[in-house]
Amino acid sequence: MGRWTGSGVVALVALLVLTGQSAAVPPPPPNPSDSEISEGREAADAAATRVGELNSKLSEAESRLQALDSEVAYKMELANKARVDLDIARTAADTARAEADSARAQSDASFEAVERSRQALDEFAAASYEHGSALGSVTAYFGATSPEDLLARAQLLEAVGGFGLDTLDDLHKAQDEAANKDSAARAARGEAEKKEKAADDAQRAAEGVMAAAVQAQRAQREQAGAIEQERGRVQGELEQALGSVEGLESQRERYGRWLEDKRREDAAAAAFRPPAVIAPPAGGGGPVGEGVEAVIARAMTQIGVRYSWGGGNYTGPTVGVRDGGEGDVHGDYYTVGFDCSGLMMYAFAGVGVYLPHYSGYQYTSGDRVPLEQARRGDMLFWGPGGGTHVALYLGDGMMLEAPYSGSAVKVSPVRYSGIVPYVTRLL
Repeated sequence: MGRWTGSGVVALVALLVLTGQSAAVPPPPPNPSDSEISEGREAADAAATRVGELNSKLSEAESRLQALDSEVAYKMELANKARVDLDIARTAADTARAEADSARAQSDASFEAVERSRQALDEFAAASYEHGSALGSVTAYFGATSPEDLLARAQLLEAVGGFGLDTLDDLHKAQDEAANKDSAARAARGEAEKKEKAADDAQRAAEGVMAAAVQAQRAQREQAGAIEQERGRVQGELEQALGSVEGLESQRERYGRWLEDKRREDAAAAAFRPPAVIAPPAGGGGPVGEGVEAVIARAMTQIGVRYSWGGGNYTGPTVGVRDGGEGDVHGDYYTVGFDCSGLMMYAFAGVGVYLPHYSGYQYTSGDRVPLEQARRGDMLFWGPGGGTHVALYLGDGMMLEAPYSGSAVKVSPVRYSGIVPYVTRLL
């Protein structure tokens, strides 16, 4: 009854103001029976109970969905970390393979040089012995027919040593060094390839965990949606039942309150004054300075650029990468934009600070300061080790961020739920 009275006053006041005429009072409504009102109340009570149950279920489902959203964000950043680590391991493995190939080539060349020197020395010594020259070969000892012959051959060998054996010894040493380098390079190559395989396995594992989290998130979102849809349907039934009960009760009471309502309507019409219209104040921006202000100014130029998971680098927005979940649904892998850590890369590159494309690494890239001492230009982080999200603090409780797939770079109030108790200060 109270709800009808209030709306009736407003409606009649508006009519009086617009037309300048008095509104006719409606005729007395019919008087419903007690059983009709009782049945209406029972239907409304049953619907209200059901709405309460569904509200509780929806609250639980949304709480679980919020936790899954945070979990998926963390898993996505871990997958991003694994992708960065794999790139690093692949580069190291390629370098180790190239060094191993070079060492192997040097070792082979050393072996060939020793063999060529040995053959040339033997051939030269044999020829010298046959022609009676002052040189000989170690093979000259074999087949000596007398002590005099053996002495002659020894003298020839001594002459050979003066010209070639020192060179051959040097080649042997070079051969040993090349073989050692080859062995060390092959060992380093094997270790680098193990790390590359481990990084590859870690990336696949991270992507598998992320896919499972995305699937759980999707199922939970569907469940929450179904509960919300059911709640909406029952809420409609409740509102219909309440409207019916209210209508029956108002019909019974309306006639007795008619004169009182009419007096209030007349008084409200006499006192009515149109509200004043206040124009919004004009806004303005401050000048851009150096250092911190240059970082903020560079980041602010990207407001409105859409979110793209894996997107962004030191020079601007880029096409994102597939994440198997929300990012793919929103087309991040073929759309140019930024993710949270990509936006920080771009912002700080303007002052010569080059950050890695992973919020967890960005968290450890500078001085960590307690959150309550945060100042303009610091980086804010969420999740374990800062691995879920990163944003740029603007001061006065505001921040600049690339929030999530389907959104865009924007200025937002700082969210303290799940925030890391330290900020990272680079400048």
